[in-house]
Amino acid sequence: MVDNGLRAMYNLYEDLNTRNFSYSFNINYSDYEFDDDDVTKTRTFYAAKIVIGVALACIMLICGIGNFIFIAALARYKKLRNLTNLLIANLVISDFIVAIVCCPFEMDYYVVKQLSWEHGHVLCASVNYLRTVSLYVSTNALLAIAVDRYLAIVHPLKPRMNYQTASFLIALVWTISLLIAIPSAYFATESVLFIVKSQEKIFCGQIWPVDQQIYYKSYFLFIFGIEFVGPVLTMTLCYARISRELWFKAVPGFQTEQIRKRLRCRRKTVLVLMCILTAYVLCWAPFYGFAIVRDFFPTVFVKEKHYLSAFYIVECIAMSNSMINTMCFVTVKNNTMKYFKKIMLLRWRSTYSSSKCSAELDLKSSGVPVTEEVDCIRLK
Repeated sequence: MVDNGLRAMYNLYEDLNTRNFSYSFNINYSDYEFDDDDVTKTRTFYAAKIVIGVALACIMLICGIGNFIFIAALARYKKLRNLTNLLIANLVISDFIVAIVCCPFEMDYYVVKQLSWEHGHVLCASVNYLRTVSLYVSTNALLAIAVDRYLAIVHPLKPRMNYQTASFLIALVWTISLLIAIPSAYFATESVLFIVKSQEKIFCGQIWPVDQQIYYKSYFLFIFGIEFVGPVLTMTLCYARISRELWFKAVPGFQTEQIRKRLRCRRKTVLVLMCILTAYVLCWAPFYGFAIVRDFFPTVFVKEKHYLSAFYIVECIAMSNSMINTMCFVTVKNNTMKYFKKIMLLRWRSTYSSSKCSAELDLKSSGVPVTEEVDCIRLK
């Protein structure tokens, strides 16, 4: 529910107030072509509402179901709990939380109530905080996966990350995300944005005081650096070096069929990871770019008629990145559907002979040969 667009507009008009301009908190929305001072009555907002409603519904279905399947399969089958999948689990859990906790509230706020929050300050701050934490966890998890692939492929002779190190890395990812997201909850607030036909439109989002705008801009640049620019550059360098190793470096010695299969598997894996990185940049770069213009050059949007609708579309594109992650990690590279079907089959057969069925299925799954498919599943 981080409605940064309306928050920025609020800050802009409050800032203009402090400079003795003829603006007040009761914003004159005529500059934005609003009918009856209602932002929700324009055709562009109606179109944006449909787009964001469809996007939120897809996120709830794809991320909710897909990530649940991954979590269930990972909890049931130990052979899936390799180090890379444990790193992916952080991404899955963060997207799952957003899908089942945040998205329903956002659907109510954006689509059902049309920019009116009616769930109180605690939930307003909580939803803002969870969504922000999820974004940072996802970014840090993608970075950790890229570094893990780099060490495994470029420096194969060096000791691999053990489970103790992986656990520390996972804890670090969550700790950093939880700490740097605190301002999103601290500055989250409810406020009457405008009144239409005796009905109040309650704003829910971050509002930084005007006298702390320098702190907000410093915080934003800090986040932009460590949660977008830094990770993107690091992941790009990692995958560039990996690509050189896999595609442009001759493999010494005689290549057996098993070595060739492993090489093909690694190439497919890296291609998927690079596509995920590309999707991340394409989804989030417009959002950060829009935020930079909005927060550092706010007067650009003062006379823009479709500013809010444009912001919602950009935000919708950014949020849709979680669906891409789910489809790539859960359905494409981890083959968790096969293991989830085994879980369902196990539950179904347990009515008749639960203990025998469980033993047989575990025996079968543990006896699967290490083929190219299994190797790709483990992202090794």
